[in-house]
Formats: sequence, C-alpha cells, structure tokens
Amino acid sequence: PPPRGRRWTRPRVANADRTYVDPSALRSLYLHDDRSLRFCAWRKGVGGALPVTRFGRAEIVNSLQLAVHRSLLRASDCLVAMGDFDADLDEGRLLLVDALWRRTLDLATELSAQHTGTLGTRTLDVLHVATAVALEMTRFVSYDVRQLALARAVGLKLLSP
Repeated sequence: PPPRGRRWTRPRVANADRTYVDPSALRSLYLHDDRSLRFCAWRKGVGGALPVTRFGRAEIVNSLQLAVHRSLLRASDCLVAMGDFDADLDEGRLLLVDALWRRTLDLATELSAQHTGTLGTRTLDVLHVATAVALEMTRFVSYDVRQLALARAVGLKLLSP
C-alpha cells in the first residue's frame, strides 16, 4: 500500500515506439556481453516494438559477423543470433522503420557542424542521433559517452540500461 496521504499509482512501463536504440547497444540481445543481463531486463520492462532502421539492421548483422571474424563468436552461434534477430522482427518485438535518408544526412551534417568540434563524435554516432531526430524519437539508448552527449544536446531523453 502507498504511504499515508499518497495516492497509489501503478508504475509506468515505458513504451518502445519512440525509443531509438543504438545498434551497438541492441546487439547485447544477440551477442552476449557484460551488458546483456541489464539490457535484457530493461527490454522486458519496455512494452511494444523497438524501431530499427535498415541502417541499424545492417549494423547488427555486420557486428555479429565481425564477432565471428574476431573469434568472439562461432559461425554457428552467429547464425543462431541472426535467426533470433530475424525472429524478433517477424514476431513484432522489433519494427523495421524507414528513415528519410536525405533528411537524415542533412541533419547529420548540421549536427556535425554544431557539435563534433566540442564533443568529438564519430560519423556513425552522428548518423544514429540524426536518425533518431529524423524519426521523431524522444528517447535514445546507447552506451557510447560521446553519442549520449550529442543525443542530450539535441534534446533526447537518455537511457543506458
């Protein structure tokens, strides 16, 4: 029960539909690392499908294949991980969304001109933040400090589960 004099309110569960997850963070669902347990627990508490762009999808696939190349993942486990990713898309846990690339690249150019000199963000990090802005996301999930600083600078709510 709530403390005396306070109304009882049900805890709010975040909704995924306005949450952009940087693919390097999302990969923790498919390539187990030191963040996977926390990320999976966070994901369980977030309702709805997480949006993923084709750019993000390509980055996930490349990341898994790169893990094979670096001997961090066996090829057979990579196929399982990619199958899990595809199943999440097919079953609606992830939603493939299209970003308007001309707008996204123009935004990335603006963000680079305004912020890279002070924040030191890399091109891919700027592209992900620009994508989130172009898609009108309100929350941004990442573990990259510079990328988070840029997301904060453009007004996104930061999450690092």
